[in-house]
Amino acid sequence: MLTWRKRFQYWLDHPDMDADMRQQLLVLKERDLLLEDCFFQNIDFGTGGIRGEMGPGPNRMNAYTVRKVMEGFARYLLQNKDFAKEKGIVIAYDPRHQSSRFAWEAARLMGNHGFRVFFFERVCPTPLLSFAIRHLKAVGGVMITASHNPPTDNGCKLYDADGCQLTPETASHVMHQMNKIIDELAIPTMTQDALQKSGLLLPVFDELAEAYFSCLEALRPRALPYGSVTEKPSIVYTPLNGAAYEIWRRGLERFGFAHALVVTEQAAPDPDFRHAPVLNPEDPESFSRAIQYGSEAGADLLLATDPDADRVGAAIPTDSGTYEVLTGNQLGALLLDYILSAMARSGILPVNGVVLKTIVSSELCTAIAREYGIPTVDTLTGFKFIGEKMSEYQQTGEYRFLFGMEESNGYVFGDHIRDKDGIQSALLAADMCAFHKAQGRTLKQQLEKLYRKHGYYREMLMTFTQKGKAGMERISSVMEHFRNQTYTSFAGLLTTAIEDYQTGERQDLLQGQRRALTLPRSNVRKYFLEDESWFCLRPSGTEPKLKCYIGVKGSTLAESKRKIEQITQAVQNIIRPLLADLHS
Repeated sequence: MLTWRKRFQYWLDHPDMDADMRQQLLVLKERDLLLEDCFFQNIDFGTGGIRGEMGPGPNRMNAYTVRKVMEGFARYLLQNKDFAKEKGIVIAYDPRHQSSRFAWEAARLMGNHGFRVFFFERVCPTPLLSFAIRHLKAVGGVMITASHNPPTDNGCKLYDADGCQLTPETASHVMHQMNKIIDELAIPTMTQDALQKSGLLLPVFDELAEAYFSCLEALRPRALPYGSVTEKPSIVYTPLNGAAYEIWRRGLERFGFAHALVVTEQAAPDPDFRHAPVLNPEDPESFSRAIQYGSEAGADLLLATDPDADRVGAAIPTDSGTYEVLTGNQLGALLLDYILSAMARSGILPVNGVVLKTIVSSELCTAIAREYGIPTVDTLTGFKFIGEKMSEYQQTGEYRFLFGMEESNGYVFGDHIRDKDGIQSALLAADMCAFHKAQGRTLKQQLEKLYRKHGYYREMLMTFTQKGKAGMERISSVMEHFRNQTYTSFAGLLTTAIEDYQTGERQDLLQGQRRALTLPRSNVRKYFLEDESWFCLRPSGTEPKLKCYIGVKGSTLAESKRKIEQITQAVQNIIRPLLADLHS
């Protein structure tokens, strides 16, 4: 195994090294700490692909790391899928720096293996890529995107034939093939010109967009004939300079909301995101410009999708005239209640329906589904696990999938794709706003109604960012600390149970019993407290962060706020000193 310094020298001296990449290497030559981070390991393969900062070296996003991932994917498909070349692969990309180039790198490599390549002609939202795989009956797909990461980042997400991001089992097979590749600089590809002349390249976009919206219209809940709405809701939308604007405009026209306002400065795709410094719709700061537009227009609903449009956030007006940015759990609860109530009124709510959510998503959704006689099944964090369950239920017929959600603003209704769909969810939110407005209530009033009926559920996410090799080691040490220490209480509340998904075991502390968990193994640990509160620790699969999720239930808003503050402080009092000691 070469040391990081020898790997760097090999890249620098390679005769076929890209000229721009060679120049970057020369610039970094005297910066040992940064060079070590670029070369000490291969970029992590997690959450269905790779994602990270662009730059030289095997631990960065660049043409050579994309080739290596795609070579591993191609070998896996050829060995495990019948007629893989004939079925072909779908490739799409977002507007980030290098996205188009990375997409062509992927296409040229797959073409070199003889795959048909369905190639999106221009920037494309992730949901359309997932839809295209299923619609075209392709063997898989590739999305070049870093989602809501900073402008310095990019990524490569891999999808299976169901349009679902690779599950850990499939990803392990791809990684096995990648690990056989000794030299990422020597992977052969076709030239772009040769690919275009080969007949293997099949440009797509408009016909897929048309099929996608036809599918969404068929799925659309008919809670209220739109023509009966006397006053259309005022809606403001921002794509945050990402890939969604063109598709969103089509959707607005198809769903009858062509009057909606778009934040002009954030409409056009921009790889630098100069007018959208915050790219995650979970973050209230991402709505700063939309709120300005909404205040001027008196808007009933503000919507934002992240740069690849698989996530959507929403903000609603309050009684004081300001706007409240909903959490992903709050928006998910509103959407779920709207969908299930519409299906119940129409008499089409299936007796074997099911709702899927992740283990860190709000239990309010469980309570709402229960009201309609619909069970909720939990999955691990990551929408790929929801997609996996969707495929399982389609095959077994045990349940009919209705709605899936994760707390990080990811939702899907129906079976058109097996990933979260920010475009569909935004259009559903617009429909929902129109419905409640026609009933004489605001979304704020509807949310309060759900709280009064089911309890004041509140959730919070804390993140502890720890960059670089040392940061990864600190995050690992914190997780090990919690595994090695028995915390029988937090914030004065008894710990009733602990679920450790790495060991695959649930420990009931009050009963002194242990049992096996059925979900896949993952580096996640969840604590259950005596009053239905809980918190969960997991390292992020896409960013250098330790995440801590907290959920509580109170009889009043004040009570739930007090509970969440106390548990937050208790967890912080453990984690922050640990990180400080490990950093010193």
